[in-house]
Amino acid sequence: MTAAFKTSDSKVLSGIADQPLHAQAQSPARGILLLVASTIVFSLCDVITKHLAATLPAVEVAWLRYVTFAFIVVPWVMVSGGRTLFRAKRPGLQVLRSFGIIGSTLFFTQGLRYLPVAESTAIYFISPILIMALSILFLGETVGWRRWTAALVGLVGVLIVIRPGTDAFQLTALLPLLGATSWAAGAVVTRKMSGSEHPLTTLVYSAIMGCLVLSLLLPFNWVTPTGSEVGLAALMGVFFAAGQWLVVLAYRHGNASVIAPFSYVQLLWAGALGYLVFGALPDGWTILGAGIIAASGLYTAYRERVRMLQARRGA
Repeated sequence: MTAAFKTSDSKVLSGIADQPLHAQAQSPARGILLLVASTIVFSLCDVITKHLAATLPAVEVAWLRYVTFAFIVVPWVMVSGGRTLFRAKRPGLQVLRSFGIIGSTLFFTQGLRYLPVAESTAIYFISPILIMALSILFLGETVGWRRWTAALVGLVGVLIVIRPGTDAFQLTALLPLLGATSWAAGAVVTRKMSGSEHPLTTLVYSAIMGCLVLSLLLPFNWVTPTGSEVGLAALMGVFFAAGQWLVVLAYRHGNASVIAPFSYVQLLWAGALGYLVFGALPDGWTILGAGIIAASGLYTAYRERVRMLQARRGA
């Protein structure tokens, strides 16, 4: 699915959407279209990432993405709110979240080096289930049997995709799973900070921390890129930033609980682009597993919406 910032992290993105750049009427249909457009852009970003990861180390590919993203995000934040947005109220949590996002990027990028885009994306979409589980452990959230059942079903979907114990199993299939776990950890920290940090501060911290950490690792993982690879890396970063902006716009037009489930459309683009660019057609098991993971995630999103509505009525 896509790199470091996924649409499942609706806490940050919907928070950014609440910032009144312009007064916009709610239009869920427009929000859904914008989110679907973001999944196309993110899939293009993943295809370029896979292409670059075939010849460049994952650390270098991730660094190239973060550098481009930072060049876009930092001026945007400066224009939006000035230097005050660079001061975090909870810098320790911001750093911890950034490490989760960086780990997510590295694991997913390394996984793309060995796995088809569709398979990596399908495995990565287990992240909402992992966020739910980690929220129980670290945030004290209560989860009913329905969402636990959905979580178990999602794990079955992952097992179908990676098929441990069979000849089709690849140890590298664990890389996107580790990436999803890192992303889930970062998302839980995001929830922990909810209400105390400006969303743009969180975004700029992620961009700057990513550049700093990956720059420290870069000398040990450097391969001089060709001119075409530099061009593709710049395009990758632009796609990545454009995808983030489309998500921000999407959440301006409707509630996250309504819009977020449409991020699963990315499974379709991942399969189609993986076939068109790399000739990798998902097999029946991958399609079945991806469908189960998507169904599990969609039901989890539905139960989350029900829980939020019940909480509002009880307030």
